[in-house]
Amino acid sequence: MSHEGKLMDMLTGYAAAHQHPFNIFVHMIGIPTIMFGALIPLTWLGWDVGGFTINLAHVAMIGFFLFYLTLDKPFALVFLLVALLIAQFAGYVGQLPVRTSGTIAALAFFGGFAAQFIGHAVEKAMPVLVKHPIQAGLSAPFFVVVELFKIVGLRDDLFHEVQAQIEQRRAQEA
Repeated sequence: MSHEGKLMDMLTGYAAAHQHPFNIFVHMIGIPTIMFGALIPLTWLGWDVGGFTINLAHVAMIGFFLFYLTLDKPFALVFLLVALLIAQFAGYVGQLPVRTSGTIAALAFFGGFAAQFIGHAVEKAMPVLVKHPIQAGLSAPFFVVVELFKIVGLRDDLFHEVQAQIEQRRAQEA
């Protein structure tokens, strides 16, 4: 089964800089932590819609979900579930006094990024964030979901194809 187009480009480009198990582990913790930190301030602005509070964190996660739907439906649906849970937790923290929730947001956001840089130092690879910040911001949350699928052994054909393309690119560059 061939996986073409945007999905393979995104996965191959991102996975090439994330091969070391420690770096992957750090990203699995750091990326949701960064998301959490970024979402807290977005929960400060919300609207009551039919008895439910919808805030900018929800809107942002729905936006990411819609983009990810163009790449892969199963990954996008799992992302939506995880993202809305993180957004909900961010909403609880966002209800704390602004000084407290802002401090938690900053610690989570910058702490998550610090962890990413440590992971890349171990891998000896420049973070995608440095070369392509927009691509990194869009692909990092998706990468976490993809890694979850890999950890539980789902869609092995996709992961074998991604790894084959990474090895092919490295051979061409050598």
